[in-house]
Amino acid sequence: MTELLKISLPDGSVREMEPGSTPADVAAAIGPGLAKAAIAARVDGELRDINRPFDGDAELALVTTRDEEDALELARHDYAHVLAEAVQSLFPGTQITFGPATDDGFYYDVKAPATREPFSMDDLPAIEEEMRRIIKADKPLTREVWSRQQLIEKWESEGEVFKAEWAKELPEGEELTVYRSGEDWLDMCRGPHLASTGKLDPQAFKLMRVAGAYWRGDQKNAQLTRIYGTGWLNKKQLNAHLTRLEEAAKRDHRKLGREMDLFHLQEEAHGSVFWHPNGYRIWRELEAYMRRKMDGAGYQEIKTPQLMDVRQWEQSGHWGKYAENMFAVPDIVPEVDGLGDDNDGQGASPKVADDADWMAIKPMNCPAHVLVFKQGITSYRDLPIRLGEMGCCHRNEPHGALHGLMRVRQFTQDDAHIFCTEKQVVEEVRAFCRLADAVYKDFGFTYEVKLALRPEKRFGSEADWDKAEQELRDAVAEAGMANEDYGWEELPGEGAFYAPKLEWHLTDAIGRTWQVGTIQGDRVLPDRLDASYIGEDGEKHRPVMLHRAIFGSYERFIGILIEHFAGRLPVWLAPTQAVVATIVSDADDYAREAVAKLEAAGIRVESDLRNEKINYKVREHSVAKVPHLLVVGNREAEEGTVAVRTLGQQHQKVMTLDEAIAMLKTEATPPDLREG
Repeated sequence: MTELLKISLPDGSVREMEPGSTPADVAAAIGPGLAKAAIAARVDGELRDINRPFDGDAELALVTTRDEEDALELARHDYAHVLAEAVQSLFPGTQITFGPATDDGFYYDVKAPATREPFSMDDLPAIEEEMRRIIKADKPLTREVWSRQQLIEKWESEGEVFKAEWAKELPEGEELTVYRSGEDWLDMCRGPHLASTGKLDPQAFKLMRVAGAYWRGDQKNAQLTRIYGTGWLNKKQLNAHLTRLEEAAKRDHRKLGREMDLFHLQEEAHGSVFWHPNGYRIWRELEAYMRRKMDGAGYQEIKTPQLMDVRQWEQSGHWGKYAENMFAVPDIVPEVDGLGDDNDGQGASPKVADDADWMAIKPMNCPAHVLVFKQGITSYRDLPIRLGEMGCCHRNEPHGALHGLMRVRQFTQDDAHIFCTEKQVVEEVRAFCRLADAVYKDFGFTYEVKLALRPEKRFGSEADWDKAEQELRDAVAEAGMANEDYGWEELPGEGAFYAPKLEWHLTDAIGRTWQVGTIQGDRVLPDRLDASYIGEDGEKHRPVMLHRAIFGSYERFIGILIEHFAGRLPVWLAPTQAVVATIVSDADDYAREAVAKLEAAGIRVESDLRNEKINYKVREHSVAKVPHLLVVGNREAEEGTVAVRTLGQQHQKVMTLDEAIAMLKTEATPPDLREG
C-alpha cells in the first residue's frame, strides 16, 4: 500500500494526501470556496505553483489574493511573461531576454526584429490589446524541467541568441525549469506562476513607457528596448495607482524646481546641482535648523578634506569594496600636450605617469572623522565624542541612474560619528532615536524603523555582529519604537559590509516611503584605522563608532520636502515668505512702506509694483508657491491694512499691517524655536 503524504496546515491540522497531490488538491479537499480562491502555495515556506506536486511530507499555507504581497508578486511576474509573449506574437523575430516584477509592476527587455525600428510608445496600445487577448484565452501556465542542453538547442534553433548565451552559463547539475503558456509559447523561468493567464485581471495592468537598455547592463553589449508596465490584482488598484502617479507628477521636484526657480542641472556637471538663490535659501534654513539640533545634542562640528590618499581608503576597506563608485585623481601636476598652440590647448590630453600616486575624492566622511578622533590621547572620561560635519561627498553614479535631486553624484550629508565605549552604545543610539523622531515630526512626517542585519559579505567577527545587532535592538526597544506603531521590522542581509544599521523610512503626503536617516554600530573601522582610547585600567581600547545621519543628504531631503509639500513649503522654509502686490500704482508708496516693516521684522518679502492686473500677479506668485500675497490698493493704503491671500485658500482676509506682520513672524519661526 502506498504511504500517504502528511500535509500540515497553519491551524495545526494534518491532511493525508496521495503521492503526486498538489496544493490545489488540498484546497479542493478543504472546500470549493478555498479551491477557487487559492492562487499559489507556500510549501515549507517556499512560494510555489498551486499545481506543483508535493515532494514529500510538507507544511502548507495556501495563498489567496488576501495575501497581497505574494499575490502581487505572482501577478506581476505573469504580466511580464504575457508581455513577452504578446510582443513575439505581434512581431515575429523579436528576441526576448528577461523580465522581472518590480515594486509597482513589471518590465521585459526585448530586441526588435532587424526588419523594423526599436519599439516605441506608439507600439504599446497594440501590445496591450494582445496581452488582453492572451489573458482572456486563459492559457494554462505549466512548469517543466529541462536539461541545460535542451535549453541551448531550443534557443539556438529559434535564433534567440541572448537566451542561448544565458543558457550556456547555467550550471549543468541544477534543476532548470521552463514555463509553457498553453502549447505554443514558453520561457525559461524559476517561477512560481499562477495556474493560468486567466487568473490575471485583463483590466488591471497598463504599459507605461519604453526605454533603452543594454544586454546584461553593459553598454558594450547590444542595445535592447525595455518595456515597462504597472500591474495589479484588480482595476480599482490600478486606478488608485494611476491617480497616485498623476499626483506624483504634479509634485515632481524637477518640475516644481523650475517653476519656483530653485535649482537646475546640466550636462557640464552630471549629477551635480546648480543651486539658485531661492533653492539655496531653503538649504541654508535646513542647515541652520540642523546645526541647532546638533549643538543641542552635544555634537562638535568639524570640516575634513575632499581628497585623501588612496592608501587611506585601502586601509579603511572602502577601496576594495567601493572603488568603482569613487572618483580618483593622480597626485601630480600633469603634463599637457598642445599648450601654446593656435587652438589655445583645445583637444590637449593630460599625461599621467605610470608611477603616479593617486588621491580619491571622498564618497563618505567616516575615515576622515577617525583621523580627527586619533589626534592626541583620548581618555574614557572624554567619551562619548560626537563629531558632526556638513560634509560634501562625491560618488560615481552611472549617468542613467541620476535623477534630479534624488540621485546625484555630489551631495552634502548632515553626517556625524559618535565614538563611545561599549557600555555607552545603547544610550547613544536611544538618544539618536529620540533626536530623529523630533526632527521628522517638525516636518510633519510619519515613519517606520527597520533594522538591517549582517550581509553575506562582511568584515568583522560573528561575535561582534551579534553584539552590534543586539545593541541596536535594545536601543530601539528602550526608545519605545520596537513595535507595530513604528513599523518595526528586521531586514536580513541588508546591513553595510562593516555594520548593521537602523533605517528610518519616511511616509510622505501621498503615501510614498523614503529611506532617509540611519545609524550604524561599527567595530570594524576603528580597528582597521587603529583608533583607540585609554580606559579606566590605563590600557588602550577600541571605541565603538556610530555612523549617523537624519536628513541623509541635503539634496535628496530637499527633493523629498518639495514633493511632500507639493512645493507649498512651510513659511519658515519658503524662500520668499510674502509678496506685497499693488492693485494700483497709487499704492506703491504704501507697498514700499509695508515691505520695509516686514523686512525689519525678519520676513523674507518682495514687492510686486508692476503695471499688471492683480489676477495675473496672483497666478504668477501662486505658481512660484509664495505662501502669502499681501494685496494693497487705495483703501488699504488709507486704512493701514492688507488683504492677505494665503496659498491654497479661496478667500482673502483683511487685517492691519501689524496683525499681518505678527502672523508672518509666528509662521516664519522655525519649529524648534517656537515656544510651547
